[in-house]
Amino acid sequence: MTLRDLPSRSLWLLPLGLSLIFVLGVLAWVRANEADELDQQRQTLIADALSLEAQLRARIDIEAAQLRQLAAALVGETPSEAALAAHPEVNAGLHRLWLSVTWLDARNRVLAEVPSRLEAGRYEDGLSLHLTAAVGHDEVLVVRYSPAVLLKRGVPWWLARKYDVQLVDSADQVIASSTESPLRAAQASRPSYRVALPGPLRSSPLTQRALTDAALELTLRDPSVNGTRRLGWVLLAGFLPLIAVASLLIRRQMLAAQRAEDAWRTEAAWRRAMEDSAVVALRARDFDGRLLYVNRTFSDMVGLPAERLVGLLPPMPYWPLDALAEVAERNRRNLAGQAPREGYETRWRHSSGRMVDVMVFESPLVDAGGRQIGWMGSILDITERKRLEDRERRQVETLAHNARLTMLGEVASTLAHELNQPLTAIASYGAGIANSLDKLGVQDELVRGALARLGQQAAQAGRIVARIREFLTRREPRHERCDLHEVIVAALDLLRRDCQRRGVALDVTLAPGVPAVTADAVLIEQVVINLVRNAADALQARADGRRIAVSSRVAGEFVRVDVQDNGPGLVGRRVEQLCAPFYSTKADGMGMGLAICRSIVEAHQGVLDADEAPGGGALFSFSLPLTSESAHA
Repeated sequence: MTLRDLPSRSLWLLPLGLSLIFVLGVLAWVRANEADELDQQRQTLIADALSLEAQLRARIDIEAAQLRQLAAALVGETPSEAALAAHPEVNAGLHRLWLSVTWLDARNRVLAEVPSRLEAGRYEDGLSLHLTAAVGHDEVLVVRYSPAVLLKRGVPWWLARKYDVQLVDSADQVIASSTESPLRAAQASRPSYRVALPGPLRSSPLTQRALTDAALELTLRDPSVNGTRRLGWVLLAGFLPLIAVASLLIRRQMLAAQRAEDAWRTEAAWRRAMEDSAVVALRARDFDGRLLYVNRTFSDMVGLPAERLVGLLPPMPYWPLDALAEVAERNRRNLAGQAPREGYETRWRHSSGRMVDVMVFESPLVDAGGRQIGWMGSILDITERKRLEDRERRQVETLAHNARLTMLGEVASTLAHELNQPLTAIASYGAGIANSLDKLGVQDELVRGALARLGQQAAQAGRIVARIREFLTRREPRHERCDLHEVIVAALDLLRRDCQRRGVALDVTLAPGVPAVTADAVLIEQVVINLVRNAADALQARADGRRIAVSSRVAGEFVRVDVQDNGPGLVGRRVEQLCAPFYSTKADGMGMGLAICRSIVEAHQGVLDADEAPGGGALFSFSLPLTSESAHA
């Protein structure tokens, strides 16, 4: 549940509820912190008790070792007080911890004692512990020591300042204490820890009290004071009333704000409805170009929701990827206030990838105080208008192009008609000269061969003119079975001398066994002538090594003819551009050769293609379909 989901009348209670939660959280934290501190104190107390127990045990072990050394030294000596007092270990022990040293026989009778019982009468009312060591096989040394002195000399000073250290028995009676007058009742509310001390701590038969078990007890002197309850009452008594008063004031402010918000929401809903119903796209930007607002028309125009657009900085996702630098520079000028007042045209990219042509008008964006804070843009989608303008322009160009083609067709038809007469005359004069030579009996083979070739070329020219005329008059070409290799060889024979004059070498590689095709031989021959002649023209830019390779091969159900040169190549131009009507790379070209070649090949259900040659240069090729009988042969 969010804040909007809560009833408006209950929102003012939210600070009070949060304050209660805060107070409870503070109390819980203080209590948890106190528990952590107590636990840490207990862990420290246990560690200190174990450490002190180890130190006292080590001190008692040292005294027991000193006693065993004394017992070993007394073996073989006659028991007497002088003998005991003469040993330095006895004097050292009495100065350290020992109260007395008693030498007993096997029946526990006193053989010698230092100091004597009369001198040690001051210990009769005290409690002491003892250590024993065997002297030989039957005798025993008994050392009495004071637990109070043991605590006083064995407890470190820093532990004595921090803890009350006591030795207690199994009846919870104090045996010895590090303080002068320990009070057991006062220790009930303070943290303490007790650790048992078995082993060398024994009750002495010479003392007035019996000690069965002994334990070391450490009690903390100054435990931390629990202030959680006092802090809680301070919070409840002072903080909560203030929060209650503040909540009432907030309730009054919220009622006023709610009335203003209702009025603002109504106005905003009216404005949103008007903006979303507008056909003009709107966007608001700050001086950095960050989108502050877009309407629904703008989102539909670029194909992105307003949630993804608001807050974006340039570059925008709807900018064309191929013109980012140009659009960024224009955006910089527009943000600087240099946008044209009459608007400007640009292209945006829809999220689907299609391009959108728009007209953008920029105007200042001002706040309630009249200060300019950015720019407001009004955008019109002019994609349809641009499309109609382009279609109209293409229609005009198409009409002009058709008019030029019609005129060219009429000129070509007229030329074809006019050329028939001189070609017929050439053929007639050639035949007349041949007949005259026969009458005169001239048998010059060179002259007769020239006249025969003259007649063949005139007849071939006449057939070409007739086929072109038929092609231009929209008559169907003469499709008949023909040998494609013979057509290629005939075309190259016509161009061989011209190629030699230009210094171009012709390499012909025709695949053997190519089946016959159904085509108009004259038109296909014109295609080969045009392609080879274009290659020869392109090679004039090369100083030497000019070469044209003509080859054929069967590719599936088609036979393909390639014309490859080693000239400058296509220079990035595609076959659609090269075959466009009136497009030419030559200064004096008409731009009709490749267009006519493509029309001829496509009329034969073939394909004309152009590409860069693998070794450099251009590669033009055309494919013709094989007949069904040839394809399955």
